[in-house]
Amino acid sequence: MGYIKILPDLLVSQIAAGEVVERPASALKELLENSLDSGATEISVHLSGGGTKLIRVSDNGSGIGKDDLKLALTRHATSKISSLEELHRVSSLGFRGEALASIAAVSRLVLSSRMKNQEHGWKIDGDGEPEPAPKGYGTTVEVLDLYYNTPARRKFLKSEATEYAHCAEVFKRIALSSPDIAFSLQHNGKLQWQLKPAALEARISDLLGKAFSESAFAIEEASSMLSIRGMASKPAQASSSRDNQYFFVNGRFVRDKLLNHALRQAYQDVLHHQMHPAFVLFLSVPPEEIDVNVHPAKTEIRFRESRAVHQFIYHALDKGLAPPVAFPSPPAQEYRPDKPVFQQAFQQKMPLGVEQPFYEKLFSAPPVEQDATEFPLGFAIGQLSGIYILAQNSVGLVVVDMHAAHERVVYEKLKAAASRLAMQPLLIPATFSASPLEIETAQSSQESLSELGFDLSAISPSMLAVRAIPALLKEADPAELSRAVLSDIGEYGTSRAVTEKRNELFATMACHGAVRAKRMLTLHEMNALLREMEETERSDQCNHGRPTWFQLTLLDLDKLFMRGK
Repeated sequence: MGYIKILPDLLVSQIAAGEVVERPASALKELLENSLDSGATEISVHLSGGGTKLIRVSDNGSGIGKDDLKLALTRHATSKISSLEELHRVSSLGFRGEALASIAAVSRLVLSSRMKNQEHGWKIDGDGEPEPAPKGYGTTVEVLDLYYNTPARRKFLKSEATEYAHCAEVFKRIALSSPDIAFSLQHNGKLQWQLKPAALEARISDLLGKAFSESAFAIEEASSMLSIRGMASKPAQASSSRDNQYFFVNGRFVRDKLLNHALRQAYQDVLHHQMHPAFVLFLSVPPEEIDVNVHPAKTEIRFRESRAVHQFIYHALDKGLAPPVAFPSPPAQEYRPDKPVFQQAFQQKMPLGVEQPFYEKLFSAPPVEQDATEFPLGFAIGQLSGIYILAQNSVGLVVVDMHAAHERVVYEKLKAAASRLAMQPLLIPATFSASPLEIETAQSSQESLSELGFDLSAISPSMLAVRAIPALLKEADPAELSRAVLSDIGEYGTSRAVTEKRNELFATMACHGAVRAKRMLTLHEMNALLREMEETERSDQCNHGRPTWFQLTLLDLDKLFMRGK
């Protein structure tokens, strides 16, 4: 007798369940995705024991016919694809036909359903046969005693509270992906969520809280093949955890290195240290341009045109983060129409690097007559401890960290002036062993390398020579820098490695070139900085992610001094 044996069907299904049903939340995800694929507009979830004792998902979707009930519990049986061509452009959330069979292999599963053309519903219990059952239109799946027949697997589950937290997170992801669908969630008989159909912004607010939705900025961009929409937190609202980070591709929640890299790059010089932004973003891609058949849990995908996707996402977020200072819009009661909008203080003009005609024009009209909306940061009234600029606008008091603000202004100017980096020729070319991919990338990207300040060419089938590097990075190791650039070009197209290193240098230069603390400025110099801030992208944060200014409204000041009480 040979050593190789064909495994029993039950064991095969239990092995598959180990990939698909990692924990109760995994089963819940598969069931919710099936409900969405069925066209349901109402989905309710009941959990008990964190999902280990009961997971019940009910929907009002298209339902499953009597003859298909038993097939639905068979491995690799699905109504969603029928050919390899359909797999390559699949648009449904589920398609493998493994979920129900895998869940049934490690639980006591009851499936009941009724289609609209049926007089009554039908149900099937495990390996039994379909039998009549009272049922409204749609499908209900009950998963009882998960892992009851695989005790070794069950002992790896965490506490009930932990397992429920994972289930609740899956519920949030699915509810975010489909704001036009009503959802409810109960745990141990207590209602946790009751969500009505809503616009995307309202659903985000319901699930992530008003604090996020009120402080985030909206994103909506489109190209010929790609579109993205959603909301992302401003840098000042970033946190030390990665909570509330949701990326969906064609409605499917995904974790993808390419997408994360594009996000990090967009936020790289506006976030403080190890802070992380919150976001809910929806990317739409033609189905044939992505491969979703990468992992059993379907949370990983591959893009056919990864470079284009990376750049599209980066520029969409960068654009959202880039607008200069916006005029604050306080509630109407905070305005004091009986008082002047500005009461400008004047002193002898001593501008340093400020064009005099601009300020002659600026102060030629009485301050009250000036258009407040044109100057959202107002006008300087003084300086505090040689560190902060105090300015007055129509809303109240503006406090500016002058070094941090000027640092951002200088930094953005340096970046804008570096569209093509100057080269620093090497007296002795640096050579290094290169892979075939590095050789090919160097030869096919000469124009890009030249724009980045590199002179790089092959001197043999396995060697590259570096004859020049960017002058700004002349202290870097030529070989290591070239390897990083080639790797980055190969993966993302336009190099981000040099941009990162260049921006690090620019940040250092900006810090040293910015006005220092304890430097006494004239009012004209202060106002010049305020005007530059209003015109500079990302001026709300310095290069290290710290805020550059704060607004104190008249109402805030009234509360501090208990006025009106």
